[in-house]
Amino acid sequence: MGRWARVVFAVGLAVLAGAVGLSRCSSVDHGDGAAQVLATGLEVPWGLTFLPDGDALVGERETGRIYRLSSEGGDRTLVGTVPGVAPDGEGGLLGLALDPLFIHSGHAFVYAYLTAEADNRIVRFHLDPDGSGIYGLQVILDGIAKASNHDGGGLAFGPDGQLYAGVGDAGVPARAQDPASLNGKILRMTTTGQPPLSPANPDPHSLVWSMGHRNVQGLAWDENGGMYATEFGQNSFDEVNLIRPGANYGWPEVEGKGGEPQYVDPLLTWATDEASPSGLAYLDGGLYVGALRGQRLWRVPLTDEGVGKPVALLAGDYGRLRNVQVAPDGSLWITTSNRDGRGEFDQGDDRVLRVVTGSP
Repeated sequence: MGRWARVVFAVGLAVLAGAVGLSRCSSVDHGDGAAQVLATGLEVPWGLTFLPDGDALVGERETGRIYRLSSEGGDRTLVGTVPGVAPDGEGGLLGLALDPLFIHSGHAFVYAYLTAEADNRIVRFHLDPDGSGIYGLQVILDGIAKASNHDGGGLAFGPDGQLYAGVGDAGVPARAQDPASLNGKILRMTTTGQPPLSPANPDPHSLVWSMGHRNVQGLAWDENGGMYATEFGQNSFDEVNLIRPGANYGWPEVEGKGGEPQYVDPLLTWATDEASPSGLAYLDGGLYVGALRGQRLWRVPLTDEGVGKPVALLAGDYGRLRNVQVAPDGSLWITTSNRDGRGEFDQGDDRVLRVVTGSP
């Protein structure tokens, strides 16, 4: 993919109903692209997934509320509040994922990764056909250790139709090397929270897909089925990893590239002040990484040799960038995380952004 195309967005839209707290859409030109502000006034929007009509479901980490946001960046309606969410530090209502069967049935499930009183867990619930409410919540996986940090929270359906979850070590690094622990892992499961029978997981009796992870929040796949994940480092190196079933990515024995044969080295590392990588999306031959501490959107070209030189976009324009997802129309949607207790915020935070990329 080459330069980002310049995109000119309409501004001066009428102020929408104050009951939903949504500001006017606006755009900021960055020379090689533009970001459109679709929504403001959210409280740490974390989970983000799309309905078949292009509208998005956006979850707030702190409140457990889920909103439906118009694909045009206008109307925002409260779908409901997920029960049982107990926000604590980095925990709360985290990843959201839409069942692929939703395309065929308005009664299919929405999945959520959340922090409850005693643990982290994955739940599913029905969305009304018109998207106006949630009902029938079920817990499909519980017992994931929680903490005030390193709760993970990445949640996505892979091209194989299975559900994947990125789980942090919950502040106990040794869990990442313990095959019996769900923490410090990427998990793969059926829609009912069981190990898939065919094709089988590395251990057919375990949900563990890969291990040795510190804190995974971003999951994405390329057009050939290659799987990628973002990884928060501790003191020195943040990572993007190419995920292979059964592989061990080294934490806590290795941070960054260790060159040890029993562990898989990352595709790419950054200094922690440049990234703190959270959201991850694949689009047109590149990975897009939302950086929290780094306050930018990284584009990482994928090459036959691995990765090319990363390019920083939106640097410093919107603060801490959390989730990054590809919308049905091919644009990127990004949530900010400036009200999470670690950033500086203004009266417009937190936001949902939309970025359109150009042709390669």
